[in-house]
Amino acid sequence: MTVRVRTVHTADLAPGELPALRELLEEAFEGDFDDEDWDHTLGGMHVLVSDDRGLAAHGSVILRRVGHRDRWLRVGYVESVGVRPDVQRQGLGGRVMAGLERIVDRAYDLGALSASDEGAGLYAARGWQLWSGRVCALGPDGVLRLPDEEDCTFLRPAAAGPLDPAYELVFDWRNGDLL
Repeated sequence: MTVRVRTVHTADLAPGELPALRELLEEAFEGDFDDEDWDHTLGGMHVLVSDDRGLAAHGSVILRRVGHRDRWLRVGYVESVGVRPDVQRQGLGGRVMAGLERIVDRAYDLGALSASDEGAGLYAARGWQLWSGRVCALGPDGVLRLPDEEDCTFLRPAAAGPLDPAYELVFDWRNGDLL
């Protein structure tokens, strides 16, 4: 199998690539991928892996702001990491993550993602650390705690250095799933 890896901004994806990308993600997430998930995927950098059959794997990293203690950090937030079912467990997710981690390490204060139970092992094996503190979002009515995200939020410290779990992470607000 010949594999090609490409890194590209959303603005540079060809119009025909967007429907193929959405189709891949709907297939990889077994239909549990809606319009808000799609919106969260766009607007940043994408790592695309293609094989002889076409698009095989994807992940993107977008800018988010996260408050911690007395500062707001520029966070490279990983979104929509998915692999076509027929090529799962062949290292393509790791190739996607390697590209995304390069972007996070060079362009952001910190990396963050919300892992599914199935994906948590991949991220932990790559050195992402499960956040042990509180997770919140800054919403229209103030800070809202997100207890369901507190056992699946992983961080990749970069320029920010280690964070203190005694202080919460406060993510910027967005429609749909907040993380």
